[in-house]
Amino acid sequence: MLAAIGALLALGLLIGGGLGLAAYYLRVEGNPIAGEIEDMLPGSNCGQCGFLGCADAANALADHKAEVTLCPPGGRDLATALADKLGVEADLSSMKDTGPMIAFVFEDLCIGCTKCSKRCPTDAIVGASKQIHGVVDDACTGCEKCADVCPTGAIAMRKESTTIQTWHWPKPELALAS
Repeated sequence: MLAAIGALLALGLLIGGGLGLAAYYLRVEGNPIAGEIEDMLPGSNCGQCGFLGCADAANALADHKAEVTLCPPGGRDLATALADKLGVEADLSSMKDTGPMIAFVFEDLCIGCTKCSKRCPTDAIVGASKQIHGVVDDACTGCEKCADVCPTGAIAMRKESTTIQTWHWPKPELALAS
């Protein structure tokens, strides 16, 4: 009995030590700027930028293979912060900043086809086949993928409603000296 316990303990220490050494000597160094950029991005992995997720978008930005205006959910504020971080000039003229948008389902038009819930990258649309669907506002990133595939036009994008969690104190307007 003690021999079996000793053998398992020795085997565990040997394999654990080998894995620890392999992790130390075989580690792959990543781009530290890409990690900082990924922390700046929303992290919703919605795919609106054309990349598979925020990590891929951060790597492309760090390698200067993508524009700083690639993230629609981040808006102009994120684009200017990314431009400052990367030290590049940002052309914000083509970027529309509508603010946070969420999907809304018109119940009288919804036929329950489930095309919208299959396209939603964050599983924000709830409902079953042949039943009316709804949107979980906290999970919706406003990517508009569900509105694009809805055959009846039952989904529209609306500005995010103000709640206790989303309300921010308005910035004061600058008084111009005359």
